[in-house]
Amino acid sequence: MSERASVTMYFDPSCPWAWMTSRWLLEVEKVRPVDIEFRVMSLGVLNEGRDGLPADYRESMKTTWGPVRLSIAVEQKYGQRTLRDFYTAIGTRIHPGRQERGPELYAAVLADLGLDPALASAAGSTGYDEALRASHEAGMRPVGNDVGTPVIHAPGPVEGETVAFFGPVVTPAPKGEAAGRLWDGVLLVAGTPGFYELKRSRTLGPIFD
Repeated sequence: MSERASVTMYFDPSCPWAWMTSRWLLEVEKVRPVDIEFRVMSLGVLNEGRDGLPADYRESMKTTWGPVRLSIAVEQKYGQRTLRDFYTAIGTRIHPGRQERGPELYAAVLADLGLDPALASAAGSTGYDEALRASHEAGMRPVGNDVGTPVIHAPGPVEGETVAFFGPVVTPAPKGEAAGRLWDGVLLVAGTPGFYELKRSRTLGPIFD
């Protein structure tokens, strides 16, 4: 790619694996001609009405609504660039910082970025749910509902074509040229017609470095 390409990752701030992928993509941006944009999907929306979920996972879903609603509120008020900064700020506190999701966290993140503190109320409001569901649907439509987050939309091998895929799930996040090589490989397989899955069992949890 001679010109910079736009790549979009759909995230739920609560997912540690999406966080790992997002840190990798920011490394890719340094070594490949891509510009990364972050948009919101929701694990809460994805798992609505699903039977057979473990009780502890179902309970954890209740705390995912606040961060995604707040993410949408930030995007609507301040735009894409600020949403990107917001994701870094809230993800740093939730994942490496291991801070509990809740009002204190939301207020702290908004303060970190100098954003309107009144936005913290969005976390407990259903007023942003229509926009949240629309963003979620836009992200998931090309990949289906059998996957979660991260979902990436990227330029395909044919000009004007977009490919969408779940993943990659990786830990720790590759840096420098290693990040670029992974990107090259991911684009290669994702752009292959009829390619659907490449997977192995995870033996490590997220490594936040």
